[in-house]
Amino acid sequence: MADDAISLIHQVELDLFKQFAKITHQHHIHYIALGGTMLGAVRHQGFIPWDDDMDVGMLRVDYEQFLKVAEKDLKGTHYFLQTPWTDENYALSYSKLLDNTFIEEKNNVNNARKGVFLDIFPLDRIPDSPARQRRQILDMRRLDSRIYLKLRYNVIDNPIRKFHASLSAEQAETAEDFKKQRESVMTMYNDKAALMNVKNLASQYAYEKEILSLDQLNDTIVLPFEDTYIRVPADYDGILTKIYGDYMTLPPENARTEKHIVRLITDNQEFEL
Repeated sequence: MADDAISLIHQVELDLFKQFAKITHQHHIHYIALGGTMLGAVRHQGFIPWDDDMDVGMLRVDYEQFLKVAEKDLKGTHYFLQTPWTDENYALSYSKLLDNTFIEEKNNVNNARKGVFLDIFPLDRIPDSPARQRRQILDMRRLDSRIYLKLRYNVIDNPIRKFHASLSAEQAETAEDFKKQRESVMTMYNDKAALMNVKNLASQYAYEKEILSLDQLNDTIVLPFEDTYIRVPADYDGILTKIYGDYMTLPPENARTEKHIVRLITDNQEFEL
């Protein structure tokens, strides 16, 4: 059953990615695969078999352009572009492209819209000074925590949660203000043209592992990914080695588990992972 669910998730994710790639191609928007999606393209020519999401990233200027054009291009479709602004219950600092499935996630209980997703990360310039790097990421995480608390994000479900009223206008306004503050922190160095490194500030990896130079970001190649193609940095070896070490060696079997999804509902069928 889990294998069936993963296969279905991959089908939906591939459809989401193709829709994303269509929009980026039509509007000449530059993106790259990130993290496990880049690794999947290199090592498996597609999905890591046990992975249950896809990750792409783009410079903030491209990211903002994508959000603007995608809102128009997706109107009237079954896709939903989830951002901190299109879903008031959504607390994360990046965007997701969803379809009309429903999922439950590990250690992530909240009232935001849920579905199989493609993660779309903005890449922002970061300072060269380690002290300023620490200050930026700490300020961002402090605001993350405030937003998670305000929007009632929990690790486990609580039966009392269903009795909570929807966010009041004041609560929603406070959460939106925190989101704006967080975005200001994330983008505070983007006007410093002399800075040559960018980062996915929402990365799950240790800070130094997913820093990219602008040269790495801009010098890209296209690799096969399942029945389509995906754009990755030409220096994928250097990037993946920094993140994973010996990335071509499979992890032990007990580590080959889904990261996010524990239940999937699609086409009136329910699957447990």
